[in-house]
Amino acid sequence: MVKIGIIGGSGLENPDILKSSEEIAIATPYGLPSSSLLSGKISGNDIVILSRHGRHHTIPPTEVNNRANIYALKEAGCTHIIATTACGSLREEIGRGDLVIPDQFIDFTRHRSITFFNEFEKGRMNHTAMADPFDRRLRDLIISSAEEIGLRIHKAGTVITIEGPRFSTRAESKMFRMWGADLINMSIAPEAILANETGVPYAVIAMSTDYDCWKEDEAPVSWEEVIAVFNKNVGNVLNLLIKVIQGIR
Repeated sequence: MVKIGIIGGSGLENPDILKSSEEIAIATPYGLPSSSLLSGKISGNDIVILSRHGRHHTIPPTEVNNRANIYALKEAGCTHIIATTACGSLREEIGRGDLVIPDQFIDFTRHRSITFFNEFEKGRMNHTAMADPFDRRLRDLIISSAEEIGLRIHKAGTVITIEGPRFSTRAESKMFRMWGADLINMSIAPEAILANETGVPYAVIAMSTDYDCWKEDEAPVSWEEVIAVFNKNVGNVLNLLIKVIQGIR
């Protein structure tokens, strides 16, 4: 049975969108997830929504309990996970409000628990393959769904996840561009790693909200700018999610 976990939550907690919703409190061996799970239906499919930073966005990136979040979605029976995220663009051609479906990540975090395997069972080495960390079938469905409803998307991209909560220096932003990163954010790599360890297909819808600080012909990113662009374009993410959910069987 298909059950789709969505990490993010913006707009989807509206009871007019999520039918027959109920709140589920869940504990895990790794502590509490960022929020209770909101369970319901969209287009007839079972949906579980988890707010990455808490319902009121009170949890900074480093403090997000990614292990508990992914474990909770797996425990709730999720067969797919779609994450939504705001990102900075490291490429001129990825404009504000554009959607990107990443196919690679660079993990530049330093202080997070990014594995379920803190020790190996005797005779079992848990080295998870991570060459292609985002599920291809789920990505293809997201891309085709976006094209069907006429959204501007970029079909691939490398996202670098930094620790945060501060934004980059100009030197860092330029270095990340040299490394081949197309997007920058503070969330995705740990989630993707842990989802891969559990075997749950995971993909991301990333919205570009700013140009970080590598562009010297405009002001560097600010939190106010991120929120303004995200709020202006969040309807596109919502419409895309609904279209994708309709296509998962």
